[in-house]
Amino acid sequence: MHRLDDLKQHCSDPELLPLLIAANRAALIAGSILKELYNQPHTITMKGEINLVTEADIAAEAAIIASLQEDAPYIEVMAEESAGENPTQPQGKAWIIDPLDGTTNFAHGFPLFAVSIALMENGRSIIGIIYCPLQDELFCCWQNGGSWLNGKRIRVTTTDFLVQALVATGFPYDIHARLDDVMDQLYALVPKVRDIRRAGAAAVDLAYVACGRLDGFWEMDLKPWDTAAGWLLVEEAGGKVTDFAGNQYSPFCPQILASNMALHHLLCKQLA
Repeated sequence: MHRLDDLKQHCSDPELLPLLIAANRAALIAGSILKELYNQPHTITMKGEINLVTEADIAAEAAIIASLQEDAPYIEVMAEESAGENPTQPQGKAWIIDPLDGTTNFAHGFPLFAVSIALMENGRSIIGIIYCPLQDELFCCWQNGGSWLNGKRIRVTTTDFLVQALVATGFPYDIHARLDDVMDQLYALVPKVRDIRRAGAAAVDLAYVACGRLDGFWEMDLKPWDTAAGWLLVEEAGGKVTDFAGNQYSPFCPQILASNMALHHLLCKQLA
């Protein structure tokens, strides 16, 4: 937990700092639970034809909520496993939580998944935490405070040609109904970019854009807990986040496109 003390050196906002520490603490606690359960047999429940939930999702969510309510009991909570399928944008402050982004990866032993916690206020994310427990990578950001990875400042890439870009995407859970859209997007971008990745965890994809491992990411039909933290992480790292047409983004929007400033309009042109 020494990383929580490091935050005091970087964040000088007296109102945000205790909430930033609370979010980091909750993410680290949940991450330790996921790491402990990773190599154990899993109890899997189906929320949809290909949409899983495991005992780890439930345990991590309960731990996050308990930790946040201990540190900030006055703030509303919206968490994936308890929020329902059609969440509406909360008023005022609210924690937006994905206890295990990449559940399918986790259930199959594919070692790429994350805890995602954001604090939103009046429709804007003001704190974002993404923690990848197996890699022990803690991505952290706050409004006007920059983006950080394990205490070191991170930035998006400066790539300015699509042919030099490594980009990522994801597929919606109702892919059978959206297959034409998915294939149209791939058809538009595959010949234009250096390569495409599909890792299966939107929060991780956004964190990787923020730290320069990816040049861009797009996906449709995500939920607010998938993107609320990563949205701010990319913007505080110098990147841009919109819908496919370049319009202002919200985690309650059905499309997300995140990239550096130089590539953004080029990716919009291909996806629009």
